[in-house]
Amino acid sequence: MPNTDDSLGKFSISLAVKSLEASRAFYQKLGFEAVGGDGKTWQVLKNGDATVGIIQGMFERNILTFTPGWNSQRENVSSFTDVRELHARAKAAGLEPTDETGLDGPGPGSFMLTDPDGNPVLIDQHV
Repeated sequence: MPNTDDSLGKFSISLAVKSLEASRAFYQKLGFEAVGGDGKTWQVLKNGDATVGIIQGMFERNILTFTPGWNSQRENVSSFTDVRELHARAKAAGLEPTDETGLDGPGPGSFMLTDPDGNPVLIDQHV
């Protein structure tokens, strides 16, 4: 893809929850609606441009997630900065990516960073 959009892509937060059912009910009362997930261990909820993933039993901490190639409606965009370029930029800036997956060819791929406060940051390209 041509690199005309230099953003990290769609932003969402993935919350490590104790009870998927209780969390889903809470966010639905705030006006979020379910738009994805299996409904048993994880659910994607949206309210306008805000996206929250609630995930039970998969990880210990909340994760900030950026999705190159998607707009705020989770639709593919024609122009975006590929995850491999974002990975190279992070390394060139002195950051140490971890959990690197699918970066050896085109298409989907991801890597994780940890901010200075220990918060996981996931760059997760689906296209």
